[in-house]
Amino acid sequence: MTEHWLPEFLRSPLAALIGEECTVTLVDQLNIFEPKCLRFALSKGLGLGIVLGGCVVKLPQLFKILKSKSVAGISLSSYVLELFANIITIAYNFRKGYDFTTYGEALFIGAQNYVITLLIMMMMGRASLGMAAGAFLVVFTYAMFSDTLVNSALLSALYGLTIPLVVSSRIPQIYTIHKNKYTGQLSAFAVFNYFFGTAARLYTTLVQVDDSLVLTGVVLATVANGILAAQMLYYWNAPAPKDKYRLDSKKNE
Repeated sequence: MTEHWLPEFLRSPLAALIGEECTVTLVDQLNIFEPKCLRFALSKGLGLGIVLGGCVVKLPQLFKILKSKSVAGISLSSYVLELFANIITIAYNFRKGYDFTTYGEALFIGAQNYVITLLIMMMMGRASLGMAAGAFLVVFTYAMFSDTLVNSALLSALYGLTIPLVVSSRIPQIYTIHKNKYTGQLSAFAVFNYFFGTAARLYTTLVQVDDSLVLTGVVLATVANGILAAQMLYYWNAPAPKDKYRLDSKKNE
């Protein structure tokens, strides 16, 4: 039996993350270049990092909107489409029994998207519609997790639709930036975090998830996020157009 040189309070959470077998191989035996466990440990570590990053990825965008009191350059339809995709993604992966580290960021990003979507509607003078949409999304979420209301076959079909949905959620934002030649209140941190996060998620999906639907979605999301990241760099110092979605300007009209 291999002796444990790492203190138990450190070894236990590590074993919970990468499994006892790989903990013995990589930690207890110090066989850190064993290919199978090394790939798995890297995937789990990246997955955990992506989930933790998802907890804060949209907060800079939220704070930027609140500080500027403006939603200029931000596409409402992009957030609505992405939010639906988030909900379906969480439900599909959860009901399939996949490891939380392979999709968990969708939960935290979805919660942040929910708040930002309602905030955009409020600043565009659609507060009542925002409240109705918020209530509908709660009901929709419940339905996605209910096998009685949405069976596995239908959920798989809906998840398949999220693949073009994720891409189409980026298209309005990409078009808005291209049209305005300006990134507006779009958060650079969020955009680049999204791009690097989906690129890392591509690796974790290849290692941990044997599902062609999930892989296709991640590949296309990485491409779409890459285009947004490229636009952010290209229009970095572009001048601002007239802002019609600024709260201060509305008050002075």
